[in-house]
Amino acid sequence: MSVISIWQRIVRQRYLYYMSVPFVIFVFVFSYMPLWGWTMAFQQFRVGKSFFDQKWVGFDNFRMLFQDDQFFNALRNTLAMSFMGLIASFTIPILFAVLLNEVRISFLKRFVQTVSYLPHFVSWVVVAGIVTKMLSAENGVVNQILVGLHLIHEPIQFMAKENLFWYLVTSADIWKETGWNAIIYLAAIAGIGPELYEAARVDGASRLKQIWHITLPGIRSTIIILLIMSIGHLISIGFEKQFLLGNSLVKEKSEVLDLYALNYGLGMGRYSFGTAINIFNSVVSLILLFVANGIFKKITKESIM
Repeated sequence: MSVISIWQRIVRQRYLYYMSVPFVIFVFVFSYMPLWGWTMAFQQFRVGKSFFDQKWVGFDNFRMLFQDDQFFNALRNTLAMSFMGLIASFTIPILFAVLLNEVRISFLKRFVQTVSYLPHFVSWVVVAGIVTKMLSAENGVVNQILVGLHLIHEPIQFMAKENLFWYLVTSADIWKETGWNAIIYLAAIAGIGPELYEAARVDGASRLKQIWHITLPGIRSTIIILLIMSIGHLISIGFEKQFLLGNSLVKEKSEVLDLYALNYGLGMGRYSFGTAINIFNSVVSLILLFVANGIFKKITKESIM
């Protein structure tokens, strides 16, 4: 395409470019300008001093990071909970959306969808309180049911069991986000032409075969895009769930990278060290995003870039 044709296209679509200017400015101010703060990772940052008065230490903060055993423990916890969350939050919403789409009673379908995505709007503070209360060894509903069914002889201290913490966090996240995550799949399913299902019924296809040969292939692009984006966020899972559900008894399994940065970076006034952790998270997330996108582009010929 010649320079003249490109310029002519820009002139024809100039009003679209004008409309995008405020959003470009917004992204630049809030997403790119803060990257200047990454210079702190290469300094021995001291509050109150100007940028030019800071002491430059090169990669010392990164060397400290990779020599800390607690960092690798936090990395292990982050990756473990990320992969568990990815598998659960990726497959269950798809299954839920497909099954909900098969419900033929409109009122029941709307009711289930509304009830399922309401937990998304509940803060993790409230969710953590609910989970802790339900799993309590004293009056917890879960323990009462298990004891009542004679599956256990005495209540279990779920919140004090280190080996159960990853599963508790993943289960709480599934309950909170499944309905919300299923909305986009339901929207994709709604875009599939009804004539495809009519033709399949005429050919004698069962509902299960319609799901397998029409519904799932119809939302394939949506599934791939969301999977690639989820892989890109594998290492950036936040810290709210772990911070609120964790305690000193399960610290070895509850501390993730963001919580590690909070405790050993900001919490101790080591701003340069905390910035180094953040850079590590961002770089690894970017690498995972490009690798996942490249793999899916080769396999499925579809990508997000």
